[in-house]
Amino acid sequence: MSSAAHLVDGSLYVFRAWHSMPDEFFDADGHPVNAVHGFTRFLCELLERTRPGHVAVAFDASLTTSFRNAIYPPYKANRELPPADLERQFVLCREVVEALGVTVLIDHSYEADDLIGSALWQLRAHGIASVIVSADKDFGQLLGEHDEQWDFARNLRWGPAGVYEKLGVHPHQVADYLALCGDAVDNIPGVPGIGAKTAAALLGHFDNLDNLLERVDEVAFLRIRGAAGCVARLREHSDAARMYRRLTRIALDAPVPSDIDGLRRRDGDAGALENLCERLRFGPLTRSRLTALATGKD
Repeated sequence: MSSAAHLVDGSLYVFRAWHSMPDEFFDADGHPVNAVHGFTRFLCELLERTRPGHVAVAFDASLTTSFRNAIYPPYKANRELPPADLERQFVLCREVVEALGVTVLIDHSYEADDLIGSALWQLRAHGIASVIVSADKDFGQLLGEHDEQWDFARNLRWGPAGVYEKLGVHPHQVADYLALCGDAVDNIPGVPGIGAKTAAALLGHFDNLDNLLERVDEVAFLRIRGAAGCVARLREHSDAARMYRRLTRIALDAPVPSDIDGLRRRDGDAGALENLCERLRFGPLTRSRLTALATGKD
């Protein structure tokens, strides 16, 4: 059994299954369930390969109710809301997770990132390292010395040093980096004219956003392309940059089980799984994998 906890970015893998699985899977009532089939296969493979003692799958409850929307209404406004067919499948995916004895993390005010960050913080306090199962670059800010991020689809793993290789900044600088150069995926504009390389260079010199904004005059003397213009833009957009950091920083106080036993993998619910298999019309291979996982014979 794996000694590291596995914290899964569930929404990411539901969306991946929705886009990658053919539209040929329907439940007993005729509703599409291609995302549920794809997500369930992913979850089975993950649990079979890792056999984690502590594991949780985090989901986003909504694209519009996060505390970040109150701070900055355009946050994620560029994303289309999931169609009704996919919303229904999200609920079913959560049922599959729970029936396998795996903790579901979901909250209307906090996003999956925050729930994973808060769970990781709890586990770290008890000396348990975490593996974050996601390809999302935002998670780099959470990685401590013994933690890892795992892009499951590509089977790529990295720790804190890998964050620096990918972004040019250290984990503690990731939220400041994204506040400076922006994050188009989340509709965060960043400071105009400051791209990824400039943001990394500035943080390499000043270490964090607060130092940078307090000592902004020094930027003019750095070997950065367009340094003088950079000073003017940082002055003009300093309040916005600080606000963007409130969006890019993963919260560590989201509601997660206060006792790490709440993140421990439990026995599955054979009756609930049997019911789901009938409703979702899972094939014999998926049924046998689910049964083995639920009974601890994986």
